[in-house]
Amino acid sequence: MLKRTKIGVAVAVACLGAFATYVWAQHGPGSGQGHMGMGPNMMHGMGHGGMGRGMMGMRGGTATAGEMQELHEMLVDHAKIERTVTNLPNGITTLTESDDPEMTRLLVSHVAGMINRVEEGRNPGLPMQSPQLSIIFRNKDKIKTSFEPTPKGISVTQTSDDAETVTALQKHAADVTDLVRRGMEAAHETMMRNMGGGMGDHTMGHGRRR
Repeated sequence: MLKRTKIGVAVAVACLGAFATYVWAQHGPGSGQGHMGMGPNMMHGMGHGGMGRGMMGMRGGTATAGEMQELHEMLVDHAKIERTVTNLPNGITTLTESDDPEMTRLLVSHVAGMINRVEEGRNPGLPMQSPQLSIIFRNKDKIKTSFEPTPKGISVTQTSDDAETVTALQKHAADVTDLVRRGMEAAHETMMRNMGGGMGDHTMGHGRRR
């Protein structure tokens, strides 16, 4: 298993990136390629879930065009993703996979990028991200992360001795699961809530998670 350490995180992330490249080379782009190539303004004109132009200005914060394209692909093709979360006494274990080789590549690339961002304290600051991410980035030195690529995706375990951090990890994992289940609809609701849109009990899976 590849483990996060102060010295070894760059090597581990590089290994994840190499794994994603291997999947791409072996299997090709897969059926998910139909949404690719939309560039930095990929959300322009999209009508998913009432997202409209530019998906609420998702290019805010420090997220790159490549990261935004990955996120867009995962939200649009969320039905191709399978995700399970196990809450531990001191954290979480998540397994996120897909039968589609291109989606597998996106999942591994996204996770590698987020691990690196947390290590470096670079919060992307997206309008639609879980509020728990701010706690996770603030408490990054209190989190121990291990991760392992699988043939179809990635398994991640994150633990902490800090109660606030454990709660944030578990709530964020639940929020991500809601995004996997409902895609653009969940992203729009989160954005509206973050902006004070007053989505009420219908936001982020209240009464929606199964």
